[in-house]
Amino acid sequence: MENGPVTAVIVGAGHRALVYSKLALTNPEKLKIVGVADPDPIRRKKAMEMFGFPEENCFENADALAAAPKLADAVINGTMDHQHLETAVPLLDKGYDMLLEKPFAVCKEDMETLVECARKNNSRVMICHVLRYTPFYYGIKERIVNGEIGDIINIQTLENVSYHHLSTSYVRGKWANSEKSHTSMLLAKCCHDMDIMMWMMNDTSPVSVSSVGGKFQFKPENAPEGAGTRCMVDCPLVDTCVFSTKRLYIDHPDRWAFYVWDALEGIENPTIEDKIRLMKSDSPYARCIYKSDNNVVDHQSVLVQFASGATGTHNMTGGASAPLRRIHIIGTKGEIYGNFEESRFYVSKINPDPGKECDIEEVDLQVTGDMVGAYGGHGGGDEKLAEDFVSFVRGEKASLACTSIFDSVAGHLSVYLADESRENGGEIRHF
Repeated sequence: MENGPVTAVIVGAGHRALVYSKLALTNPEKLKIVGVADPDPIRRKKAMEMFGFPEENCFENADALAAAPKLADAVINGTMDHQHLETAVPLLDKGYDMLLEKPFAVCKEDMETLVECARKNNSRVMICHVLRYTPFYYGIKERIVNGEIGDIINIQTLENVSYHHLSTSYVRGKWANSEKSHTSMLLAKCCHDMDIMMWMMNDTSPVSVSSVGGKFQFKPENAPEGAGTRCMVDCPLVDTCVFSTKRLYIDHPDRWAFYVWDALEGIENPTIEDKIRLMKSDSPYARCIYKSDNNVVDHQSVLVQFASGATGTHNMTGGASAPLRRIHIIGTKGEIYGNFEESRFYVSKINPDPGKECDIEEVDLQVTGDMVGAYGGHGGGDEKLAEDFVSFVRGEKASLACTSIFDSVAGHLSVYLADESRENGGEIRHF
């Protein structure tokens, strides 16, 4: 690694791992992908062709990689949430550093095991809290660190999950059923937001949490009269229902393509006819949204008490007309608030001068349209996170956003306790 790129093996060659690994294509002097471990031969071949490593560096799983001689500095672990423990531990024990997708553990026990494993091996483990790296949240954090709004009294975060995202990921998709994914919706979707809250408040510690929420919309009793079980097979409402698979996926074939069309990965350049056939098959995305096996909440509210006396709230609502993340932080000297999708925030400072009330500064980060693509996904955060991981592994000074596994504990624990509180009627849970 001296003066050369950090070398890494992809473990779980899904969407997120490939996104971070693309730094090896855009900045080969920083990162070099030298292998892959994935049970899917199509994905192994795709990674091998994309990054140009030999077939001998392809492995069926993390255990096979761990059994081979160590062949890289690090691992980019993009396996499913519930697989993190079984894939991370043998590779950390082998001596690999790791970039590990969030949430890094699906329960408190797994979290503690992984943290102890990283501590025991003196491993550099960085968690993919990519929103920290966006110009929006990073810019807000810089203002707080500089003391511009004083001591924080209250922090409010909000996430509205769009109707098509909710349908794809949390009603019909991978995270629809907690018994299968081993992940609640708050953990799968909002560990980003809870991490942002803990990051903004890292001068103090959370002491208690309470939460309420439930499944409001997508249940059998709410299905329209006459609705079938598979939209494009037996439903007369296929052309009129807002959540029809035809309207969501055939009419928008490129939206959420990596998830919806994953069963077509073996077909080069699948046609719209291929996609229609899939939507008439037993694909989970072909099901009536009201008659699926989803059991996760579609709305949840969380209240956090901090040791400083400050409070924080997070509200998640699924099925909104458009995606939205909003933040509002109130301090002793002023406020910061903004809308992530607009990539713009405002700093409002108290001003008691005659004729004044406050001074408001608009901070327009101008990360919209084509510029978002230039910065990478998640509003500009993906590539920046990958670059920071390189610095982290090298032992160089990392950015303000860098999240080691130890930094990520408070956010994860807040989610576990919030879900426990929700399942018990909102009872307060202590850290």
